[in-house]
Amino acid sequence: MKAENVSLPIPKPSPCALFSGRALQPLPLNEFADRCLQRLQQGERLLSLFGRAATPADAGDWVLTAVFLPPEGALGVLRGQARRGEHYPSLSASHPAAQIHERELWEQTGVVPEGHPWLKPVRFEGERQQHMADYPFFTVRGNEVHEVGVGPIHASVIEPGHFRFMCHGERVIHLEIQLGYQHRGAQALLLRRPAWGLTPLVESIAGDSAVAYAWAYCQAMEALSGRPVSADTALSRAVGLEMERIAMHVATLNGLATDIAYLQAAATYGRLRTAVINASQRVCGNRFGRGWLRPGWARALSAELRDDLRKTLQGFARDIHEVNGLMRSARSVKARFVGTGVLSPQAALDMGLTGVVARASGVALDLRERLPGVYEHAPITTVTAPTGDCWARMDLRMQEIDASVAWLLEALARAPGEPATALAPAAPEGASAALAAQTLCVSLVEGTRGPVLQAIETTDTGGLLHYHVQDPSPANWFGLALAVRDNGISDFPICNKSFDLSYCGNDL
Repeated sequence: MKAENVSLPIPKPSPCALFSGRALQPLPLNEFADRCLQRLQQGERLLSLFGRAATPADAGDWVLTAVFLPPEGALGVLRGQARRGEHYPSLSASHPAAQIHERELWEQTGVVPEGHPWLKPVRFEGERQQHMADYPFFTVRGNEVHEVGVGPIHASVIEPGHFRFMCHGERVIHLEIQLGYQHRGAQALLLRRPAWGLTPLVESIAGDSAVAYAWAYCQAMEALSGRPVSADTALSRAVGLEMERIAMHVATLNGLATDIAYLQAAATYGRLRTAVINASQRVCGNRFGRGWLRPGWARALSAELRDDLRKTLQGFARDIHEVNGLMRSARSVKARFVGTGVLSPQAALDMGLTGVVARASGVALDLRERLPGVYEHAPITTVTAPTGDCWARMDLRMQEIDASVAWLLEALARAPGEPATALAPAAPEGASAALAAQTLCVSLVEGTRGPVLQAIETTDTGGLLHYHVQDPSPANWFGLALAVRDNGISDFPICNKSFDLSYCGNDL
């Protein structure tokens, strides 16, 4: 018989990538910056830029790492080396998306991006903690220009942050956001505990994204130890993540309805969010998903739990459709949201915004589709909106809720172990194992706000050398400042809530 050519589907790149430390030879600082600039000019997205203290085997004082996501293909990494106080040509001058990464790098290492247009502290680490009052706020001068300062202590129960509005009458000319009041030291704490027991700490970094953070940590540990999890374990994690996404999107819709005094919708959203987080509690014992997963393990979804989740989601889907219809059809909602807080697609792309905020401004990036992992066998299509206003951010959250509910109902209808979920061979669950030595692992999960990134590097004996955590919020806070410009100051609450960013995700 004549053999036939069979075209097999090419697996999509993984959201978790390993890089040999021996192969990542650090480049001199200026050459490192040049190579980073070349990748940016080729259309790659700078996901992260961070540094760690050099070891005796390294040259210089700091080892720098840049993580890139190309338009297609797998994650890429560049390594550089630098001495404290050394200068390099700023990437932000031509690619503003790098601005928050370069500021963080400068604050933590003293390596200076020469020509950075906005070189200000991000978290006020170390000695800078005593000098927050010296922050160099941007000023606008004019006879009728005035400033309005809000925070860091707020009337509502939220975390500390200072918002300084420069206004001409009621119109906002510029908003500057100063965060960094909490000084939690989360990244340093992760290096003081046994590597395999960090999940409770990781879950607490951003409490409303506990599943996303825990999953990024777990898949990094599993990759470093060469112990992939079973298909059912991966599916359980995705169920937990989508339940978290639904609950947090509904919480944002609740806040939006409350901020415009649409109390019927606000009350309904509050009830519906409670139904979702209570269902998560019945799975793992915690309403915010803590305890749903651990390295090598996740909560087993028994037939009883699947049925419970399915019934909860079916009832939820009916009610969320009704209340979303009320929000979309109400003239008062349209009057407040349409055309308010506009962030153009070009601005969102230039500033490197992520998650639902970027997608509402036309940037089609969702790691569940771009680096799918468990989602490869049951894709979630990326949805965008072109207008970039409060209405688009509201409506896109509604669409993402619908997509997550549909995905969950389909996933929960499958019997455990069906071929459609076969991702990797089963591994012993909950087991500790040696980690690959001198290896860098970059792990990504598309959380509610966008990509949650964790980069773990090991020593030559397999211990933890460095642990870098990155929330999607820091880049997006600057997007909020841009969106508020030329709006009335009374519209700031709905602009702020439509972004719904994390303070603790910034103040690590």
